[in-house]
Amino acid sequence: MSELRRILHVEDDPSIQAVAKVALEAVGGFTVLTCASGQDALDQIQGFAPDFILLDVMMPDMDGPQTLKNLRSIVDLSQVAVAFMTAKVQPDEIEYYRTLGALDVIIKPFDPMQLAAQVRRIWSQAYG
Repeated sequence: MSELRRILHVEDDPSIQAVAKVALEAVGGFTVLTCASGQDALDQIQGFAPDFILLDVMMPDMDGPQTLKNLRSIVDLSQVAVAFMTAKVQPDEIEYYRTLGALDVIIKPFDPMQLAAQVRRIWSQAYG
C-alpha cells in the first residue's frame, strides 16, 4: 500500500479550510489541496490524485455525500480513504456515512493539533 501523503480537503468555510490546511501541512507534513465546493473537487481531483479525501457534509449546491458519489463516477476511489467532517454526529448518521463508503467521521469542531493524527489513524485502520 502506498504511503499517505496527499489529502483532498473539501470544505466551504474559509476559516475551517485555513485551520485544517495548517493542521495537516504544518503538523502532519501532508500535501493538501483545499477545494471550496464539491464542483471544485470534481474539477481538480484527477490532477491531484489524493490518497485521502476529507469531505465536509454540509455544503451549498452539492453536499458531501453527493460530492462523494460524483467523485466516484469520474475516478476510481477504491484505494482512496474517505472521511466525512461534520458537527452532526448521531450514531445513525455516522452509520449512514459509512454506508456511503466513508471509513470514519471526524467531528467538528476538530482539534487542529489532533487532526493529522486522526487522519493517520483512519488511514492505518483501513490500510495499515
